[in-house]
Amino acid sequence: MSRFLFVVPPLVGHVNPTVGVAAELVARGHEVAWAGHHDAIGKLVGPDARVFGCASPELVPRSADLTGPAAFRFLWQEFLLPLGEAMQPGVRTAIRAFRPDVVVADQQAVAGGLVAEDLGLPWITSATTSAELVDPLSGMPKVKTWLAERIDALRGGTGGPDPRLSPHGILAFTTRELLGEVDLPHDDVWLVGPSIVPRPSTADFPWEWLSREKPTVLVTLGTANADAGHRFLAHAAQAVARLDVRAVLVDPDGSLTEVGDDVLVRGHVPQLDLLPHVDAVVCHAGHNTVCEALWHGVPLVVAPIRDDQPIVAGQVVDAGAGVRVRFSRATATHLSDAVTAVLDEANGHREAAALVGDSFRAAGGATRAADHLEKV
Repeated sequence: MSRFLFVVPPLVGHVNPTVGVAAELVARGHEVAWAGHHDAIGKLVGPDARVFGCASPELVPRSADLTGPAAFRFLWQEFLLPLGEAMQPGVRTAIRAFRPDVVVADQQAVAGGLVAEDLGLPWITSATTSAELVDPLSGMPKVKTWLAERIDALRGGTGGPDPRLSPHGILAFTTRELLGEVDLPHDDVWLVGPSIVPRPSTADFPWEWLSREKPTVLVTLGTANADAGHRFLAHAAQAVARLDVRAVLVDPDGSLTEVGDDVLVRGHVPQLDLLPHVDAVVCHAGHNTVCEALWHGVPLVVAPIRDDQPIVAGQVVDAGAGVRVRFSRATATHLSDAVTAVLDEANGHREAAALVGDSFRAAGGATRAADHLEKV
């Protein structure tokens, strides 16, 4: 029996993939604990999980107009770097109390790698999005240098391995079929595919509304983009109303007022349960939504907003599993054309999505991730 401490940020997309890995480890007789924002993490990992609370700054809202290098710098300067500093005392306390054999540190919870390295513990990076694997700052050398200097300042300026890319091993929740033939940081990058496991949902859904007489389209911008998505969702509602489809639009803010008869607007949906009934997904190219759709062989229309989303969107297009539109400029016409394209079997998007999904299942997901962690 071994002990594994998962260090995660208070971000749903970074916690959900690790829940299945933790469950697999527990099923094998190991002990698991978590370090992170107690309330945010507790809702996702379950009431029986052991969670060591860490301080966390507020996630500052960003304007939809903030994109590219400016958005990346804003995310790190205003949230991820303060998070790395705030979490370190809590991570140290968790390690002293739990005495883990291995620390599994999310790539955006840099306190995990920094503290584990300082204490001489083996630590593994949890790369819940593939963006860090492809050096997203290669075309932004000034931002890359700026970030490296600030991460080193968190460790006291002593130098050491990048806490986003552990030299001991990296769990990457993707496969070559989506990632592409890019150079990886080192040989111990384990492409285990997505960790897709059932998760409880409190979202009620009128399943009887779904009809197999028409294709079904899901439109969602994830959990953190409600403020930025009002214009896009309005155009998406107009787009799907023009087509011979049924559509489910996720509108957390209730910004949509007029939609067609074949358009269902919900504040939240049980996404994993819904995807097997869906023929296409329109989304922001968030890594989790993309992987969950492709797991079910569903092609995508991707409209990246910022952060890692343009990279993931490029991977979807390169894999042939979808088409890309511009989030800030997409009109109802652009979106209806894009949905029509991915639904057209002759374009091969569904076939390509199915091939990526096959690779995900073959990669092993949570089971293969647990295998690697046991070897560590």
